[in-house]
Amino acid sequence: MAIQRWDPLRDLITLQDRMNRLFEDSMARSRLSDDDATSTAAWTPAVDIYETDHEIIIKAELPGIDRKNLDVRIEGDTLNIRGERKFDSEVKRENYRRIERTYGTFFRSFTLPSEVDQQKVDASFKDGVLEIVLHKKLETRPRSIKIEAQ
Repeated sequence: MAIQRWDPLRDLITLQDRMNRLFEDSMARSRLSDDDATSTAAWTPAVDIYETDHEIIIKAELPGIDRKNLDVRIEGDTLNIRGERKFDSEVKRENYRRIERTYGTFFRSFTLPSEVDQQKVDASFKDGVLEIVLHKKLETRPRSIKIEAQ
């Protein structure tokens, strides 16, 4: 079992992110009429974040989005993901019987921990999943210490 440094603010930051998403979603829906709520409401893509010994990986579900409509950038100690899922204009709106997928722009931001090397970030987009790999600084990675017999 790996020993992990306890960060008392981690749970608060997670709670804050969840509350922000809750309020953003409800406020965006309340500003729209009932007819538009299912087609142009602000939306928030689902994200998984996990950690290995050498990296932190973020995977975001972005089905139906063109890679050209994505913007991933680091500003200060924050990773920002912006994008837009555009409504298919080839089919006339009045020809739809039901529209359940949401369209429009989205924005997600994540505070980066200090152990992330901001110069070593990789991003790939395949099958509607954006994967961002944040490499950890060498000095913060776990390392084995050799014990010498005396």
